[in-house]
Amino acid sequence: MTQATMEKVTEVNNGVNVEALLGAREALEATPEAAQFKWRTTCEWVNGTHSRSTIGGFFGLGEEQGRSNSFTVEADHPEQFAAEDNAPTPAELALTGLASCLMGGVAAVAQHRGIQLYSVKATVEGDMDLQGILGIDDEVRNGFGTIHVTFDVNADATEAEIKALVAQSQKRSAVFDAITNPTNVIVEVN
Repeated sequence: MTQATMEKVTEVNNGVNVEALLGAREALEATPEAAQFKWRTTCEWVNGTHSRSTIGGFFGLGEEQGRSNSFTVEADHPEQFAAEDNAPTPAELALTGLASCLMGGVAAVAQHRGIQLYSVKATVEGDMDLQGILGIDDEVRNGFGTIHVTFDVNADATEAEIKALVAQSQKRSAVFDAITNPTNVIVEVN
């Protein structure tokens, strides 16, 4: 790293504590069993297609972890589906999860690489043929056919540097991985 790059890194402030992230990485490399996390949400039916999920604690670093806040996320369907449109659809929330995960990565990678961000916007669109979920055609998949993510980044960086930081965010995104690779999902009834 050149002296100019080192100075640039100390001047950049994207709101990400890279030193803490790198410290956590080193600690987890030394104790891989502590890297085993379980994220949780509890979802309750409200009415019709409306549901409310609560997100609180999680398991990580070898034990249950509390949070200073719990969070509530609601989901519903639009009126065009004979619903009340009280909240975004679960599919829209999945796209939001992808966008948020990629966005967090962009900020962290930019901070680590000494790139000052001024604005970052991600637009995410998912193509879905509803014939699958409505049971019209069993040959049509229920989920997205294609998801398209477009970033608009204003930063002290070249176009190549911006593309590289988005690519690195994509490479390390947990939600991108979950959407693009098969994940074992076990559904049980108590």
